[in-house]
Amino acid sequence: MPSDLAAVLQQWLDEEMDSTPVRASALGIDGYDDRLGDHSEAAIRACEQRDDRFRATLESFTDDALSLDDQIDRDLVLASLRGRLVMRDWANWRRDPALYLGPCLQGVFTLFLNRLHPEPDLVRFAEARLRAVPEVLAAGKANLSAELANPVIVGRGAGQAGAGITYARELVPAEVSDPALRARLAEAGEVAAEAFADFRAFLEDLAPRAQGPYAIGEERYSGLLEEKELLGYGARDMRERGRAAYAELDAEMQELASKVRNTTDWRAVVEELNDDHPSSPDDMRQKYEDWTERARQFLRDNELVTLPDGEQCLVDPSPPFQRPIMAVASYSSPPAFKPGLTGHFFVPYPPEGAPPEEVAKRLATNSHSSIPTIAVHEAYPGHHWHLSWMQKLDRPVRKVVWTSYFVEGWALYAERLMREQGFFTDPAQELCHLDARIFRAARIVVDTSLHIGDMTFEGAVEFMRTKASLSEPTARAEVGRYCTWPTQASSYLTGSLEIERIRAAYFDRGLGDVRSFNDTIAGSGGLPIAL
Repeated sequence: MPSDLAAVLQQWLDEEMDSTPVRASALGIDGYDDRLGDHSEAAIRACEQRDDRFRATLESFTDDALSLDDQIDRDLVLASLRGRLVMRDWANWRRDPALYLGPCLQGVFTLFLNRLHPEPDLVRFAEARLRAVPEVLAAGKANLSAELANPVIVGRGAGQAGAGITYARELVPAEVSDPALRARLAEAGEVAAEAFADFRAFLEDLAPRAQGPYAIGEERYSGLLEEKELLGYGARDMRERGRAAYAELDAEMQELASKVRNTTDWRAVVEELNDDHPSSPDDMRQKYEDWTERARQFLRDNELVTLPDGEQCLVDPSPPFQRPIMAVASYSSPPAFKPGLTGHFFVPYPPEGAPPEEVAKRLATNSHSSIPTIAVHEAYPGHHWHLSWMQKLDRPVRKVVWTSYFVEGWALYAERLMREQGFFTDPAQELCHLDARIFRAARIVVDTSLHIGDMTFEGAVEFMRTKASLSEPTARAEVGRYCTWPTQASSYLTGSLEIERIRAAYFDRGLGDVRSFNDTIAGSGGLPIAL
């Protein structure tokens, strides 16, 4: 192991990318594009040993031997490694099919999304990854345990595997026009499609036998908050913060609802507003594109941030394999180690073959009054601006390691910033902006309660449906996500409130204006708030 910190961090980064080649591709690091990685138990155990080795080495570097930036880089990687240690005995690799499906699907999708290489090379890489799908999914079949896996999480995996069949068989070959290249992708895609079909059958058989909990327990949840996120409180304190924020927002929304419809029943008003929605998924995508450009122009006109040269945000339908498990908008950032600044804002299309009533409910969750807030969150000055702006970082580990508590906190802060600056000109838009914020407060209550163990899955669905204005299918998809990703749902509002606190101190000390604050804090990366 090297003796200087920069060399240790570079070695950690090299070994980390070698074990997660799909992640390396998404980051724009060359040399990994034809691999999916080893997902066997032996490889997982080797990664755990590597984590222990690097954690011990990084802990040996004392503050007095390091610059402030080096201390931050050390602590950033240590927080990530300590978070993994908190969850090690949970053995998620024996519980969640997404750990095997995700690389298989994203590994091919990101190649064609970013198109960082000539098309013949992309086809060669995709062909290799498609042919590697059976090996990865075989590892999943060997590792997943009926005793530990939860039927909700297994069921989500089965839906994603089903979407993978169509994706590999039909959509991947359509990425290229050359007949010979398309034929190669079709042949490799059939190999992958058969593996996805086999894995779906395996999961459908596993689901009724799965006996494990989804709740990680209060101790692990609090451990993640304290060790990984570097917060000074645990799960129950987090829940109380969520409840307090919900009550405060509820009161503000009652007052605003009375201005919109002369009633304090803001849920009824939001439900009425949801009836005014795009006519189809394609119309929804167009509306998002329009509001994304309006938000970008608003930033320029009001000088709220510095827009990096060459950035662009494309507004696309969500990937087909993502639709069964993701009911809300999402974003894919530019590859961090490449010069391009093109990001992708994914509009939440319904799953392929969804019945008309489910499509209507998905559209209602993306009403004309709510689209402006979501466009701000995902694009300007939310995720797209932030992750494009931080491309200028010259600290490699900060391009690789970041936390939702800053990245999602920033995007929710961006929504508040735009309201403060007058972007939402209609009280109905303001109400839907607050509805998006109270939704994040409800997430905190539900996420903590699910994993502490005193809220059931169905109770969580009902809470999100009645307290956060979600349609039933969207609420169900949301709660399924919380089960598989503990602490992430709590990151949005928690991070936003912390950024707002830091901004208040910045202004109180006379350190600069709103633009300098935004540029400075967002340019630091996606660090835990304490760093």
